[in-house]
Amino acid sequence: MPSAYLSFRCSVPCLILSLEAIFIVLFYFLFSDGGADISYANLRDVSQVLVFGFGFFLMFLKRYSFSSVGFNLLIIGLGVQCSILMENASFFLTERTLEGDLNSIVEAAMNMVAVVISIGAVLGMINPMQSIVMTVVEIIVFCLSRWINMHILEVSYHVSMMHVHLFGAYFGLAVSSRFSEPSPRSEKNASTSQSDLLSMLGTLFLWVFWPSFNSVLAMEKDKAILNTCLALAVSAVTAFALSGLTTKDGKFRMTHIHKAAMAGGVAIGYAASSIKYPWIAMILGLLASVISILGSCCLQSCFNPPLKLHDASGVHFTFGLPAVLGALAQVVFFVMEIQTALPSIGYKVILNIGSFCFTISAALITGLITGLILNFKLLKPIPVSKYFEDQMYWEFPHLAVGF
Repeated sequence: MPSAYLSFRCSVPCLILSLEAIFIVLFYFLFSDGGADISYANLRDVSQVLVFGFGFFLMFLKRYSFSSVGFNLLIIGLGVQCSILMENASFFLTERTLEGDLNSIVEAAMNMVAVVISIGAVLGMINPMQSIVMTVVEIIVFCLSRWINMHILEVSYHVSMMHVHLFGAYFGLAVSSRFSEPSPRSEKNASTSQSDLLSMLGTLFLWVFWPSFNSVLAMEKDKAILNTCLALAVSAVTAFALSGLTTKDGKFRMTHIHKAAMAGGVAIGYAASSIKYPWIAMILGLLASVISILGSCCLQSCFNPPLKLHDASGVHFTFGLPAVLGALAQVVFFVMEIQTALPSIGYKVILNIGSFCFTISAALITGLITGLILNFKLLKPIPVSKYFEDQMYWEFPHLAVGF
């Protein structure tokens, strides 16, 4: 049995150690002692979103649980280091050394959300080498896109970070389109009650810590937390209602709750600190949940087959579409300000629309290019028959008959 699988004995360790050596050398020459501008509590919450939340969130495949959690930790460890370097890249030309602080680590961790969302779209279809290359490329491109959004399109720092959902979802979908589709009747491309329960545990972690994620960079943190909590509550409740309405027997479906419970928190991210009335946040959470569930029921069968997309964990409906809703809602709020008292906001509306379009375009174009790169023979792409298998990468004390 083991001989039927590709060997990554030398390639993956060599790639990891080479990248780590490069990071250590760059940190040695470029960084000096720094302070701590952000509380450790913020870093702790963002880390729990990444490690526990997304780690368990992606554990729904019955034969890919070790890889979902293990490789998630691997790419976070490497990606955060790369992201810290990219976050400070604009200073490299003017400063000899940079001060590392908690602020840069928190921002780097938040950037990594784009990567773990993208990995969810190709979950089980790429090997560790491809995951590492995809992580490095996406971090570089996302940080560049954020720099363009902030310095050329003049988007606020907070809003540029909230594009993380848009970029991650559409980058992942573009990469997914470059891989062969698994058979819809594949026995491995399925979940069990145990894997669904573990995945739901990840959703609960994300649900609890998402208000902290949305408020870390916000100017009015208390307002951002309140609006995010309300949007999350309404989206979760709406998910139960729509799940019962859309199933034939009226029973709740775990996949619906798994996808839609987080939709409100994603959608509210753009305007969490600027929404004045709680009922607006609640309506946005409701709409996000509706889009998430109805999108997974209708759009998936209409668009995925002709576009040859296989969205393994449904990131388009959990993060992509709610983020689009949130970005459009922010534009509507700006337009309302124009009609009331601030005509100068018109310029800001145009820039935000441009930022939204630019982020999606950059994600799709670079995602397609990355997908082509990941299919190079040097990176040992795995055959369709070996998708969704832990056995390809992990050692098991014994091989159970049913595994």
